[in-house]
Amino acid sequence: MKLLRVGAPGAEKPAALDAQGIIRDLSALVPDLTPDWLAPEKLRALAAIDLERLPVLSADARIGVPVAGIRQFIGIALNYRKHAEESGQAIPAEPIVFNKAITSLSGPNDAIVMPPGSEHTDWEIEMGIVIGTAARSVAQHKALEHVAGYCLANDLSERHWQNHRNGQWCKGKSFDTFGPIGPWLVTADDIPDPQALDMELSVNGERKQASNTSDMIFPVAYIVSYVSQFMTLLPGDVIVSGTPGGVGMGLKPPQYLKRGDVVRLAMDKLGTQTQVVA
Repeated sequence: MKLLRVGAPGAEKPAALDAQGIIRDLSALVPDLTPDWLAPEKLRALAAIDLERLPVLSADARIGVPVAGIRQFIGIALNYRKHAEESGQAIPAEPIVFNKAITSLSGPNDAIVMPPGSEHTDWEIEMGIVIGTAARSVAQHKALEHVAGYCLANDLSERHWQNHRNGQWCKGKSFDTFGPIGPWLVTADDIPDPQALDMELSVNGERKQASNTSDMIFPVAYIVSYVSQFMTLLPGDVIVSGTPGGVGMGLKPPQYLKRGDVVRLAMDKLGTQTQVVA
């Protein structure tokens, strides 16, 4: 099942994509796709709806963040070997965890707003993990039971703020519009193996990143279990699980986004994103 939210910022309607790829309006049945609707019994109820009986929403409408009321936005760094190598970092022995501000969240096709004076804004295609039930100290073999589904994400990073402004990485990761996710949440039952998804990112039509989630150093189950050892993961929380090689910082010479650039992301089953740098 593919769940999404459609409409102007702050006025999104809950929706679902039917088998023909048509957006269907869920708002008569569901107030909004909030974290409580990610519980297994609620997702089963949504899956039982005959979508073809519901009103059609315009395919041209803006798509928003697929879950309303996200409370925690977490990142995993250096989780693909080639990205660690291009960053000049050792392969981590444990996941490197950081936070992104929830105010960085934006729709999948919303503009990327460059920070004032930025010359080092970088792209990072990632798979987002969306939590469905609270996870506290869960074992790895039980971890996927707490996952509601997955989404495409761009973990945008301002490298100067990230690496040279004296502090944790959240400084470079948390600008407004630096967390596009969507277009939809694909429920976990539709992705039985999250470690087998191809991904690709291009800038102005030139491919920059191409990989598969099988190349992750720490797979999804390990990440969810690991993070739950030191913090409670809540329904609706999003974990972006790391980016493969090919980020602008790792190119020789480095390349960064400029105003007017068009960034396009695509991932198996998780859809596409297209962002213009504003």
